[in-house]
Amino acid sequence: MKKIGFDAEKYLEEQSRYIRERITNGDGRLYLEFGGKLVEDKHAARVLPGYDEHAKINLLQRLKDQTEIIICIYAGDITTSKTRQDFGITYDLEVLRLIDALRDYDLQINSVVVTRYQDVPSVNMFINKLERRGIRTYKHRYTKGYPTDVDTIVSDEGYGANPYIEVTKPLVVVTGPGGGSGKLATSLSQVYHEYRRGNKARYAKFETFPVWNLPLKHPVNIAYEAATADLKDVNMIDSFHLEAYGKTAVNYNRDIEAFPVLRRILHKITGDDSYQSPTDMGVNRVGFCISDDEVCREASRQEIIRRYLLAECSYKKGKIDESILERTKLLMEEVQAGRYDRPVVKPAEEYAELKRQEEGDEENVIITAIQLPDGSIVTGKNSERMVATAAMMLNAIKKLAGIDDGIPVISAQILENIRDMRVSLFHDKSSLNCEEIIMALTMSKMTNPIAEMALQQLPKLRGCMAHCTAILSDRDEQTMKSLGIDVTSNPEFSTNNLYSN
Repeated sequence: MKKIGFDAEKYLEEQSRYIRERITNGDGRLYLEFGGKLVEDKHAARVLPGYDEHAKINLLQRLKDQTEIIICIYAGDITTSKTRQDFGITYDLEVLRLIDALRDYDLQINSVVVTRYQDVPSVNMFINKLERRGIRTYKHRYTKGYPTDVDTIVSDEGYGANPYIEVTKPLVVVTGPGGGSGKLATSLSQVYHEYRRGNKARYAKFETFPVWNLPLKHPVNIAYEAATADLKDVNMIDSFHLEAYGKTAVNYNRDIEAFPVLRRILHKITGDDSYQSPTDMGVNRVGFCISDDEVCREASRQEIIRRYLLAECSYKKGKIDESILERTKLLMEEVQAGRYDRPVVKPAEEYAELKRQEEGDEENVIITAIQLPDGSIVTGKNSERMVATAAMMLNAIKKLAGIDDGIPVISAQILENIRDMRVSLFHDKSSLNCEEIIMALTMSKMTNPIAEMALQQLPKLRGCMAHCTAILSDRDEQTMKSLGIDVTSNPEFSTNNLYSN
C-alpha cells in the first residue's frame, strides 16, 4: 500500500480560497502566471504522495465562471522540437493536448501566444494549424530593451509593440507547456495594455515548486532542481523577503535575479509597490498541506534518483550535455542517495548477470524488474518472442491475478500470427513489444477466461516502479507511461543498430 504524505482535499480548499482572496482583495483584473504543469502534474504527484495530478485543473474548474486561459509557447521550442518528458511529446503537441484537456473541463481558452516569434516555416505552420481550427493566435516578438532598459520596455516600442489580447474575465490564467514559454512577458504586456486602455490590472504567480515555506535543502525542493537541471534552476533563500519581513522563504534564482527589474516594471506601469519580494507575488499553498513530511522526503529522494537515471539515458542518446548529467548526479549525492537506492535497479541487474552466466551470453540478455504494490519484485527477460518489458508486464499481471507461472494466458498461435503479420507487412523481425502483447491478451480473452483475469490487473500497475537493463524503445516507453508505470533504464542500447535505437 502506497503511503500518503499530502492532503489533496485540504489543498484544493485552501488554494482556491487563497486565489479568490487575491482576485477580490485588489483593483482590476488579475493576471495569474501558472508555472509547472497545469494538466497531469506527475512530478508533483511523485514527490507529494497523495497529490492529485489534476489538482490545478480541478482548482480552475472551481473558478471557471471567473476565469479564461491564455497559453504561451516559445517559438524556439517549436523549432527545436523540445519534448515534455512525462509524455514524450513535443511542446507544440503539448499545447494541442492542453487545449483538448481544458475543453474537457469546460474551461474557457482565450488564445495561444507564440512568444519571441520567429518567421520560420515550423512556427508559421503551427500558427496556421491553430487558426484553421478556430483557435485565436497572437505573435509576441522579443521585447525591446529587456531586461535592463525599463523605460523602453514600458513603452510603445517595448510591451506596446505586442498586440493586446482581448480578455473579459476577472482572472486570466497565463500558462504554457513548460518553463521558458514566455508567460511572465505575456502577463506584463497585458498589464501594460490594460493601463494604456484606462483599466487597472495586477500580476501574481502560481508556482508549485520550489515550496517557499519548506527548508532550502528539503528533498522536495532539491527534487525540483533535479527536474529543472536543463534550465539550470537553483533554489535560493529569497533575500528580498528576508530583508523586508525578517522571515526565511525559498525561491529560485531566475525569479530572485529578475525581481528588481520586475518591481521597477510593475511600478512604472501601475505605480504600485506592494510586492516587496518574489515570494510576495506567489499564491502557492502546497507547503501547508503536507500531512507526513517523512513520506514526502523519501518520495522526493526517489524522484531525484529517477531524474539521474533518466539523465544518464538522455546523455547516452545525445539529448543533453555532460554538465546536466553531472548536475543531477550532484543533487542525488546531496540527498545521500545512489542508483541502487531505487529498489528495482539491483534486482534487474543481478538477474541479468545471473542469466548471462547461465546462458553464456554477455550481450543479448535484457531484464526488466517491477516492484508490485505489495513490495514484491517481478522480472521479465527478453526473448525472440517478446521484449523484456513485455515479459515483465505479463509476469506481473499473472502474479496479481494469482495465475500459476506455468499456465499460458496468450495463445501461442495468436503470438505467431501477430509476428508473421509484422514480418510480411512491415519486414520487421523484432520481438513483440508491450502494446502488441496487450493486443494479444485482448484477442486471447475471447476464448480464454484466464486472459481476461490477467488483463483486469493492468490498472494495478499504475504508480509501480520498474527498471530495465537497456534503454526502452520509444514505443515501449510510451506504453509504460500510458499505463502509469514509472520506468527507468540503464544507459545501454539493446542493439548496436543506429536506426532502430
